[in-house]
Amino acid sequence: MTLGEKIKKLREQRGWTQAQAAEKLGVSSQVVSNYERDYRSPDKETLSKIAKMYHCSIDWLLGLSDSQGQADEGGLHVQAEKVNRAFLEFPEGISEEEREYLEKQMKLQLEIFRSLKGKDGK
Repeated sequence: MTLGEKIKKLREQRGWTQAQAAEKLGVSSQVVSNYERDYRSPDKETLSKIAKMYHCSIDWLLGLSDSQGQADEGGLHVQAEKVNRAFLEFPEGISEEEREYLEKQMKLQLEIFRSLKGKDGK
């Protein structure tokens, strides 16, 4: 299931319209529509708002976890902090776990980029 499909499913489970979800997120209903159709991906701040609003983890939304629950100590927020530190210290001080995480994130971002690029026809 794509990020957009998950966002749509969560919204529909609550019986909300796109306009209602948009109001809660502070964006337009067109933006929500674009997220749900995978025409556009939410930025980091909006993704965090979506996870909080729907009571799910960012990891699950991004397909990094099979568990829909809130992010815990092993969740994306903690991992993102590790990535930030690793980039600041790179190449010194980067563990094998952090290297693997960075690799996974780069692949995910590349997939998202290619998907969006393909949909735009560019």
